Amino acid sequence: MNNIKMFLVRYAEIGTKGKNRYVFEDILCKRIRKRLEPLGHFEIRRDYGRIYVEAHSDYDYDMVMERLTKIFGIVGLCPVTVAEDFTYDSIRAAAIQHFEETFGPGTDNSYNGYNFSFKVHTRRINKNFPMNSMEIDMEIGHDLLEKFESKGLHVDVHKPDIMVEIELRGEKGYIYSKTIPGPGGLPVGTNGKAMSLLSGGIDSPVATYMISKRGVEMEAVYYNSPPYTSLRALEKVEKLGTIVSQYSGPIKLYVVNFTEIQLCIYDNCPHDQLTIIMKRIMFKIAQRLAERDDCQAIVTGESIGQVSSQTMQSLGVIDAAVDCPVYRPVIGMDKQEIVEYSQRIGTFETSIEPYEDCCTIFVDKHPVTKPKMASIEKSEKHLVGKVEELIDKAVETAEVKWLK
Repeated sequence: MNNIKMFLVRYAEIGTKGKNRYVFEDILCKRIRKRLEPLGHFEIRRDYGRIYVEAHSDYDYDMVMERLTKIFGIVGLCPVTVAEDFTYDSIRAAAIQHFEETFGPGTDNSYNGYNFSFKVHTRRINKNFPMNSMEIDMEIGHDLLEKFESKGLHVDVHKPDIMVEIELRGEKGYIYSKTIPGPGGLPVGTNGKAMSLLSGGIDSPVATYMISKRGVEMEAVYYNSPPYTSLRALEKVEKLGTIVSQYSGPIKLYVVNFTEIQLCIYDNCPHDQLTIIMKRIMFKIAQRLAERDDCQAIVTGESIGQVSSQTMQSLGVIDAAVDCPVYRPVIGMDKQEIVEYSQRIGTFETSIEPYEDCCTIFVDKHPVTKPKMASIEKSEKHLVGKVEELIDKAVETAEVKWLK
């Protein structure tokens, strides 16, 4: 596959954007260009509903695939063989070369030699080519069959194992037949920015990934509680954010020192309400950081009923602490579904490392599960004159790290 010099980028949802499609295409091209910049010289261009990535230097195929298949907006990548000129003989030679390099013995897609069915489908965008699409289908199909029939290749026009696509654009012929799946979604940067509450658990990295997949640029905040949490807990969060950033692009992480605030809550509020009050203050801090960077929403990994602070009543009381939208993309997923998602995006093994964050340290044995707003507000009155300065300090001294 190292002989491949071009890839066709397939997208899906972008194609529904009508007159605004070019905006999404341009942002996707910028994302591709940025991700491939360290790997060689690549030209990324748009051409009538197509995006092509063309290599103008040597490159590592596996590294390029690893990066391209993690860019939101891409649903598939097709390695393309390009005909040297705009003649039938050149297209025929390119089709034969494509078969040998894509499906021949020793390739990742080897069909035990060529023991599989195929069909040729031509799109003749350039109508100046002397043969029509059906004639090209028949002639190229005949030539491929003649070349590889002895190895088991045969035609099936109804349900072929392989569809050989030929596109005649401009003065070139493009041949492709394999699609490598991408993550789908929308290009990051097309739908604003959000602030994620990122912990070392399983849920919040998945939530961050899911919102980013909708084209949202992500920032994150982590609440650090030394000496109750270790440096390893922070390193774990940084590692999780770095994994997600391979899809989302660089993530700006705020590390907020939360110890003094937690101790203030612990000393002045009923212990069965600790988690609710603590999360309300976390949300307030997250909103202030979000407003600083023009983020339009807060994102969390909460799922209804998973723990005491995630009941319907608890979530309502927590949300009332802020006046910006709160997005919870895993809200209706059970734990196994979230685990499977985390395994798919590569965060699970890091999430289960045994380094606890601040939420798990200050948890009462019997926390309230159906908090009343009046009761919580009454308890928070004991923090007046004590916690405001600590919140200001936490925001002002938050450390910034870039995860990428």
